[in-house]
Amino acid sequence: MNRFIIPTLLCILAIGNTAQLDAQVSNVLDGAYVKEANITKRVVPYPHLREADVMYTQRIWQEIDLREKMNHPYYYPIKPIADRKSLFDVIRNALLVEGSLVAYGTGPAGDDDEFRYPLTPNQVDSILNPTVLIPEFDLETGEKIGDRPEQVAIETGAITRYLVKEDWIWDRQRSERYVRIIGIAPRLEEFDDEGLSKGFKDLFWLYYPECRYVFANSEAYNPLNDAQRRTYEDLFQKRFFSSFIVKESNVYDRPISSYARGLDALAESERIKEELFLLEHDLWHY
Repeated sequence: MNRFIIPTLLCILAIGNTAQLDAQVSNVLDGAYVKEANITKRVVPYPHLREADVMYTQRIWQEIDLREKMNHPYYYPIKPIADRKSLFDVIRNALLVEGSLVAYGTGPAGDDDEFRYPLTPNQVDSILNPTVLIPEFDLETGEKIGDRPEQVAIETGAITRYLVKEDWIWDRQRSERYVRIIGIAPRLEEFDDEGLSKGFKDLFWLYYPECRYVFANSEAYNPLNDAQRRTYEDLFQKRFFSSFIVKESNVYDRPISSYARGLDALAESERIKEELFLLEHDLWHY
């Protein structure tokens, strides 16, 4: 009887000591001061814009490649740390844990970006944690005996691109050009059985005005000064990202990829950017 009681007591004491250590570690301030600026940050409202003051507007779709060095603050850290998360982890937490955002489906064809298909929490969970078939093999013969379905979460490192839908607006009242982000969609690269890329697909769309409060309270890395951390809302509003145009509003409602490939598509993207620049220059040139 004593042989059974003594090991049990030792295990209980060990568990108690471990819990105390965890509690002590969680109360340690990892830094010299408590950061409160970004946690209590308010979203700056947009200036009021009247339809009568809009001289010209153009809808643009741009793609942000997180593998570019300038876009690394959106991609890293791959695993959340004490004071920072990647943009995808911020979005995932807001959708599945906080429930503060609504995701919109891409429609039956997978190309709808007009926020017409709001997704339920279960649908969002199935998108972010898809069920995949894992092959099972016989331990003796090594032959495949079947597939086992298992729910696997999409890794943060797998999201390397975002599609941004925005309106470029020229205001005659203030003689100013605004860029209003309308929506943002994380993109996942798909592969075939041989490991060859099949292209990117949009997981879902987020209505950006609903994202502003979440992004304004999520810190991003500032390579120049850790004491002046920026939020994801700051990065988007200050246009601190590198991107290329993949579509502009047109009579055919077609993307650039439907009529140009490779370097030709990049040249077409630069042509559209140049047209927007010249338009702004000509409008305000006296």
